Amino acid sequence: MYNVNDIRNDFPILGREVHGHPLVYLDNAATTQKPLAVLDAMRKEYLNVNANVHRGVHYLSVKATELHEAARERVRSFIGAHSAREIVFTRGTTEAINLVAATFGSSQMKAGDEVLVTDMEHHSNIVPWQMQALQRGIVVRHLPITDDGVLRMDLLPQYINERTRIISMTHVSNVLGTVNPVKELTQLAHSHGIPVLVDAAQSAPHTAIDVSDIGCDFMAFSGHKMYGPTGIGVLYGREEWLDRLPPYQGGGEMIGSVSWEKTTWNELPYKFEAGTPDYVASHGLATAIDYVTALGLDAIHSHEQQLRRHCVALLKQIPGLRILGPEESDAVVSFVVDGIHPLDLGTLLDQLGVAVRTGHHCAQPLVERLGLTSTLRASFALYNTMEEVEALATALKRVIPMLQ
Repeated sequence: MYNVNDIRNDFPILGREVHGHPLVYLDNAATTQKPLAVLDAMRKEYLNVNANVHRGVHYLSVKATELHEAARERVRSFIGAHSAREIVFTRGTTEAINLVAATFGSSQMKAGDEVLVTDMEHHSNIVPWQMQALQRGIVVRHLPITDDGVLRMDLLPQYINERTRIISMTHVSNVLGTVNPVKELTQLAHSHGIPVLVDAAQSAPHTAIDVSDIGCDFMAFSGHKMYGPTGIGVLYGREEWLDRLPPYQGGGEMIGSVSWEKTTWNELPYKFEAGTPDYVASHGLATAIDYVTALGLDAIHSHEQQLRRHCVALLKQIPGLRILGPEESDAVVSFVVDGIHPLDLGTLLDQLGVAVRTGHHCAQPLVERLGLTSTLRASFALYNTMEEVEALATALKRVIPMLQ
């Protein structure tokens, strides 16, 4: 039985006040709060097992290494990868995508080759490819969306050609919550011999993911968006692709041997993990995965969908408020109010303790495609309640007249 009140006891920050009002935290697409289980696990490791991994034979180093590699195995199981060799720890989704863009771009692409993204990408899946365009002369193309934010899959065959080398796309839009058909797209791409990278930053916290079922060649996600610590993320890569790509950074850990004449690379996945990893954060991420797994991702998804449907129903009753995106989407509701700048509205909501996001959400091309410069975004997590959704609607009804 999914008991959200019991779950909230695991997140003490949710009980605090902001500006004299109970906190209503609806900015989960930016970052989630962390349960005590994650914080306790990291604190315990720092207090009892703090030593650099992979480099020592003494007790603490061995134990820290065991925790770090157990976390890698936990991630592998969580996303259905075949081998822990396919799990690379990064600082987050952004670094993971940069890693692929830089190494794939340098080894697999030349001037005139194309990468295909979509109109709904986060900047972290646009800018790294644009940097490759500046450095190597590759071309960045973007698959269009409909006016209500659905990917134009019917146009995909027109955007794939003999110069397309890779497709890199988001699984779920961080602005609209649109869920893209990544399995269908991957199958079509593979029929043309094209690898696929999936940005799962906004899907991994909300729904079960199986990279073997999706069939993608790369996948990236972040710990801090799924109740884990900041500064840790994951790049999944098919072993055959990771073997083909060159290292991303140089230094300790990623080497086999070093001499003045020649350096050789370490085996996977360490070839891509230069320097001391955040071995405590990896343990925190594994603990967060255990936490959501114990609750059940299907139950989490169902709860969040109920929250979203309730939110949409309430917001539709507010005159002048327009909800963006498709009717069915993930745990996000983006909206605008006629004649009011989202920043002004978000600032007044904050004074009532309601935390939502305002701006272009690091997806400026998408927001501009919608004919806007900014939106408000309420995004839900496993600990949000129907009462918090109602608090958002009540607060909007209170502050909108102040700005009209």
